[in-house]
Amino acid sequence: MKKEFFLVAALLSLNCALNSAFGQTPAATMKAAVVNEYGGPEVLKYQDAPRPEPKEDEILVRVMAAAVNPVDSYVRQGKFLKGTLPMIIGSDIAGVVEKAGANAKQFKPGDAVYCYLAVTRGGAYAEFAIAKESETALKPKNMSFEEAAAVPLAGTTAWQALIDSAKIKNGQTILIHGGSGGVGSFAIQIAKARGLKTIATASTEHQDVLKQLGVDQAVDYKTTKFEDVVKDVDVVLNCVRADALARSYGVVKKGGVIVSITDEPDQSECAKRGVSCSRMGAHPEAKVLEELTKLIDAGKMKSIVSQTFPLAEASKAHEQIETRHTLGKIVLKIGDEKK
Repeated sequence: MKKEFFLVAALLSLNCALNSAFGQTPAATMKAAVVNEYGGPEVLKYQDAPRPEPKEDEILVRVMAAAVNPVDSYVRQGKFLKGTLPMIIGSDIAGVVEKAGANAKQFKPGDAVYCYLAVTRGGAYAEFAIAKESETALKPKNMSFEEAAAVPLAGTTAWQALIDSAKIKNGQTILIHGGSGGVGSFAIQIAKARGLKTIATASTEHQDVLKQLGVDQAVDYKTTKFEDVVKDVDVVLNCVRADALARSYGVVKKGGVIVSITDEPDQSECAKRGVSCSRMGAHPEAKVLEELTKLIDAGKMKSIVSQTFPLAEASKAHEQIETRHTLGKIVLKIGDEKK
């Protein structure tokens, strides 16, 4: 056994010496939750993966935390896009800049940042991830990495839905379906910051969260039909998949707006009622992250992190996200802030 041990050690030493002699170093690796095949939550495997290197216009982020979003489960199943396997999924990260490409001038090593990585590229469920400067902003100072990781995708979706699509205005009334979820909880806070009267739906179990967020009218969809207690709103934001969208046409005043981030609105129904309807998908935008940071640093916005999991238990996080009844956001804790 001793001879075998020393033989292996000698071979490893020789390999390192040869690599050094020819100017090569062993490829750097990292831990990641990797999708090797499409399927259920169990296909997420905690394993070694090649550590990425940033291109000239990119930054390498040492990931402290990554959020889990419903779209991640669709990507994992191959229902959203078909990428090259194996792949690392996920779009929300918060961490510290490890390295910056030659043409990446906005951030430097050591900067604490949070990023909305393009869903088509992913990479969040890992110890290191590549981000573009157009996807990145400095992390809010008064948030932990876990809290910050919960913001980018959901917060950007809420902002783009309300500010860019619905063009909300002070004094309007908005109805938000799914107010206790990731996008809904941020939408409530954005609407309140813009001076809107906010009405939101959630389950019986999540009514306290709506009150904590300061909604003007909380509707328990398990006990009350929202159309019985809501009428003549200016804007509806639909963040759920049930039948809420179809029942919303009648509660919007003529000239009002419906924005859905899930199902496609019935345009003929909307036209008949004189309502502008659209379905929107979010996209990374650093300027939006900067606007969200302003709200967070001003104490007007917070994230709700209901559960955290270690990266090795990403599959358990996906089991929870697929219940479609997650309070706020689920976050994977990856890095150690003390290091």
